Amino acid sequence: MSEITVRPLGEDEWQDYRAVRLEALRESPEAFAATVEEEESLDEDSWRTRMKRSARLIAEREGTAVGVVSVGTAATDDGADAGELFGLWVKPDLRGTGVATSLVKSGAALAQRRGQSHLYYWVGTENGRAVAFASGMGFRPTDERRHMGFASEEDGEEEIAMVLPLGKDPGVIGV
Repeated sequence: MSEITVRPLGEDEWQDYRAVRLEALRESPEAFAATVEEEESLDEDSWRTRMKRSARLIAEREGTAVGVVSVGTAATDDGADAGELFGLWVKPDLRGTGVATSLVKSGAALAQRRGQSHLYYWVGTENGRAVAFASGMGFRPTDERRHMGFASEEDGEEEIAMVLPLGKDPGVIGV
């Protein structure tokens, strides 16, 4: 297998993000709150705004996008400077090969470089595979729950916030 690389996308690469995001929505519609129809209708300005609002990391193999994740700022009750990992998706044929791990590690490193103390990741309470993956990456469950807005067999009706402490040394992450 060819090497997987992860890189951040700049605002001018909004079309690359749009392409992989729409692919993710088509392949795994149950994993996202938005629909492919909603996002296909967005104009260039909307996509550029998204690129500025949160970092978009893309995983590639031989120049082809095989996964994506976003890193934004978490809204916390205690006002802590924390990041939030969201929109994680990997092509089905590459799941279980380390692509998601590379994306999460890169997202955690980015949040740490930004000076964020923790990284939040919301997963469906019924999605054992996602909870196990996040736990294996060092995320720990919190008492925070939220309604998903839509229910799925895999995820259930509720999400749990999992949190990863990032530490102070920008070269050391607990993942």
